[in-house]
Amino acid sequence: MIIARNVDKHFGSFQALRDVSAAFAEGQVTAIVGPSGSGKSTFLRTLNRLEKHDGGQIVIDGIEISDDPKSLNAIRREVGMVFQSFNLFSHLTILRNITLAPMRVRKTARAEAEAKALALLERVGLKNQAHKYPVQLSGGQQQRVAIARALAMDPKVLLFDEPTSALDPEMVNEVLTVMRELAHTGITMLVVTHEMGFAREVADRVLFFDEGAILEDTTPQAFFTNPDHERAQAFLAQVRHGF
Repeated sequence: MIIARNVDKHFGSFQALRDVSAAFAEGQVTAIVGPSGSGKSTFLRTLNRLEKHDGGQIVIDGIEISDDPKSLNAIRREVGMVFQSFNLFSHLTILRNITLAPMRVRKTARAEAEAKALALLERVGLKNQAHKYPVQLSGGQQQRVAIARALAMDPKVLLFDEPTSALDPEMVNEVLTVMRELAHTGITMLVVTHEMGFAREVADRVLFFDEGAILEDTTPQAFFTNPDHERAQAFLAQVRHGF
């Protein structure tokens, strides 16, 4: 589903990604972990061209990511993203937030888009909030709406960029519960996360980033019990309380 070959990314003189190569199979759930500033989110953002990679190649579902508007639009129709800061439209109702993209991009009829939106809101436990505005919802509720909004486009891939990091601790679980359910539906998921318990329990695979490079690419069992790299061992020693 996703192939990254020798991907580099610079911000001025700072190299954020260093020769990153990885392939992600359809239906696979991958947790991307590592210290802050290690390149995790930058890598995720290159997968839908929110950040332009400077070197290497990225191919999603057979389409190479480039500046070509046609191919870029095709990829973005198939790749959904959930951000840490929700990014809901504050002036639109929850229902309208979810129906906007299907109606504008996929030309879905309003009645069909709204029916699907309500079904998705029910799936994330928020059907009774459909006609409220984002400001009237808690952070956890807004993030669940953001997940429903991403699902409304029927994406083949879902990217999660630290989806719980902006939430109060008591709201984290409600979002992780929805993500756990999604992980069993066959959708391809890449999740940048600091939730080590979630990564260990739900992921099929763990990537450990440090200084813009992948140092570990293995199973959760292997990563959390016996990582090969000393940097990964030191990272885990600092976050053991999280799982």
